[in-house]
Amino acid sequence: MATPAFEDIVETFEFLDDWEDRYRHVIEIGKAMPPLDEAFRVPATKVEGCASQVWLLPQIEGTGPAARFDFAGESDAMIVRGLIAVLHALYAGLSVTEVLAVDAGAELKRLGLDEHLSAQRSNGVRAMIERIRLLAQEVAAAA
Repeated sequence: MATPAFEDIVETFEFLDDWEDRYRHVIEIGKAMPPLDEAFRVPATKVEGCASQVWLLPQIEGTGPAARFDFAGESDAMIVRGLIAVLHALYAGLSVTEVLAVDAGAELKRLGLDEHLSAQRSNGVRAMIERIRLLAQEVAAAA
């Protein structure tokens, strides 16, 4: 159920043999993301459970289960900013119902990230996924 943007990342990872190259690619896609305005880097958008500073700002279009999900994100760590970009590719443009149906662990496993991230980074990714799912649940329930 991955988006075309996420499938592009999967294809690129399959092409890149070396993990250093894959890390560089994650960092590059993070650099390509628009920065999150400083005004939105507040406690309400901060993701707890990440070793780095992480902010996710939901951008929902519509209401109820069919609402389209998107978000902006930011981190003070380049690799984490890249991981935010990977999650953005995985979720952006889906309905909130589809967001809740995504098996993020299985999708990210296709990239091999589970084997190559530190325990702290893995915990941070899980915290970001939980925040995304919580935001989608809140919108879906507001129908």
